Amino acid sequence: MAEHGFRKWIIVITVITAAVIELIDTSIVNVAISDMSASLGATIEDVAWVITAYAIANVIIIPMTSFLGGLFGRRNYYVFSILLFTAASFFCGNSHTLVELVFFRFMQGIGGGALLSTSQSILFDTFTIKERPMAAAIFGLGVVIGPTIGPTLGGWIVDNFTWPWIFFVNIPIGITAAILSWTYVKEPKDERKVGRIDWEGIALLIVGIASLQYVLERGETEDWFDSRTIVMLTVTSVIALTLFIWRELTTEHPVVELHVLKSRTLASCAFLTFIIGFGLFSSVFVIPVFAQRLLGYTAMQTGLLLLPGAIVTLFVLPFVGKIQQWGMPPQIMIFTGFLLTAVYTFMLSRISLDAGYWTFFGPLVIRGIGLPLCFIPITTLSVSGLHPRDIPQGVALNNMMRQLGGSFGIAIVNTYLASRMAVNRVGLISHVTQYGTATQQRLNGLVQTFVSKGSTLATAKQQALAALDGMVTRQTMIKSYLDIFVFVTIFFVVCLPLILTIRKGKVVPTAEMAAAH
Repeated sequence: MAEHGFRKWIIVITVITAAVIELIDTSIVNVAISDMSASLGATIEDVAWVITAYAIANVIIIPMTSFLGGLFGRRNYYVFSILLFTAASFFCGNSHTLVELVFFRFMQGIGGGALLSTSQSILFDTFTIKERPMAAAIFGLGVVIGPTIGPTLGGWIVDNFTWPWIFFVNIPIGITAAILSWTYVKEPKDERKVGRIDWEGIALLIVGIASLQYVLERGETEDWFDSRTIVMLTVTSVIALTLFIWRELTTEHPVVELHVLKSRTLASCAFLTFIIGFGLFSSVFVIPVFAQRLLGYTAMQTGLLLLPGAIVTLFVLPFVGKIQQWGMPPQIMIFTGFLLTAVYTFMLSRISLDAGYWTFFGPLVIRGIGLPLCFIPITTLSVSGLHPRDIPQGVALNNMMRQLGGSFGIAIVNTYLASRMAVNRVGLISHVTQYGTATQQRLNGLVQTFVSKGSTLATAKQQALAALDGMVTRQTMIKSYLDIFVFVTIFFVVCLPLILTIRKGKVVPTAEMAAAH
């Protein structure tokens, strides 16, 4: 059902726009948390539920998109999801209490979760099988750039307007996307038909995924397994997901077609997609925090810091799609992409507090080249060998793995950061002793500085000790962040051998392929 000419590119622009606004909303809220807290009279910790609610709804709905598309018709479900996302954005912006905002943010996540996987399925149907690498490249624009520009856009809106506008900007875009989708997107000819609704499977999926996502989002905040809530939800998640897998493999009408994972190619690609999600989301999380906490960057400056890498990705994606289309082995491309990503994180592990804009420029440009080399071949390979009606399910599972990879990445990075902070502080303090010559020299210099500024000797000594403690804390933080980059580097390097085991799936003959012969 490949499209051509004007209709083809209208569909491309429409579905990419829908995917981008969904992905931007995963990170745009982060920079507005403080403003929301002040406006709604809630603590920062409570307002963090605005982020958690969206993430939970997203991960719940993504694996069900193929089922819901088959139940209601893909075009109907897609347009409804865009309208739900748009309406929820309106109500988020008009919320007057935290409860209202969290509820409508959850509904926005339900609508947004469908936009990602369904947009990708529509793109794959819009292009021929030979053109799918280019379709993956176009889709990659949204996946890579969306989370990157989210904080920048959010920072600009919060600085120049008010926080509700981070939601209101979705309204005209959503309405336009819904109208164009209804007008130009067609129902697939070989769509999966839904028989009996698997209510038990749906319930187990919701309980299992929601519990897991809560644990990942809130675990560090609640001290992980020192919290009874985290322990209970971890057990609930394990039990519910185990029963869900058993249910879906034994019922005649599963809500999630897990049999598609019999494709070794899809299973391997799903794991690699998990790793990419881990690297993409954790680095997008760590770099802004590092730049703002340690280097004193504003949200806007941080966004501009990330912009060159995003621009490089913008130009590299179509090129990578073309070279795969010309026959470049995908394993070589993925291996190169992972290697470049490891080089990027290793370079960041060598920076210091003297780092400036150009210190980040080189590593982020390397990342901008490496991510497309990972993303496009993996996305294309993941659905190779699947029957056309199974492609939406394969796409949905792949997208779910990227989202879960991001959630695991951020959770692990947060936990590792807290652990390294404690270890590094002990290590640094052991060298800062009361009788150490270097310590005494530094303290005396600080005391003299504060006295020269008008402080009494007693006050100057207290200020000097506080300043020295601040120096130790600052050095502890940078060492801990650098440890994170080393950890992510090792993670990517260890996964390199797996790439060599991937084999392209045997493509199922379709009417399109028959016609080509």
